[in-house]
Amino acid sequence: MANRQAIRELQTRLADRLQVARTQGVAPSWLAVQAGGKNYLFPMEQSGEIFPWVSTQAVPYTQAWFLGVANLRGGLFGVVDLASYVTGQAAPAKSELARKESRLVALNGAFDINCALLIDQLAGLRNQEAFSDFSEKPADAPEYFGNRYVDPNGAVWQEINLQTLAHQAHFLTIGA
Repeated sequence: MANRQAIRELQTRLADRLQVARTQGVAPSWLAVQAGGKNYLFPMEQSGEIFPWVSTQAVPYTQAWFLGVANLRGGLFGVVDLASYVTGQAAPAKSELARKESRLVALNGAFDINCALLIDQLAGLRNQEAFSDFSEKPADAPEYFGNRYVDPNGAVWQEINLQTLAHQAHFLTIGA
């Protein structure tokens, strides 16, 4: 008897949430990360699984931003240093101890690209209400950059369209 009541309550809550979503629309939500001293927002629907830092196997004759390959849950993933890729400069060497807070954020599996982005640390989840202002990307910004958002503390957060990034010719060409 208690199970039926619990199921009815769950169905009622879900119906209420669906009604709110229909009337208010779906607000964007992001995974907030930091890399190279910058703040970035990854759209949740484009992000994949988050992994703790694991050592990578270096691949010779590749771009400086391509750190190598790693075994993540039995799958072979290319690992890209996000800060190095965005700036175009080689990432400074870090010890394994310094990488403790680093994470690997896999791209959504729907992109059919086994790739994970190295970030310095996670900064949580954000939605539209977490920001006080936004602006469109500058004209000279990379194609994969989205809007810029400013939080109430004045910190700037750059949205990165992971799907666009994953299909950039430069991103897909890891050979040096």
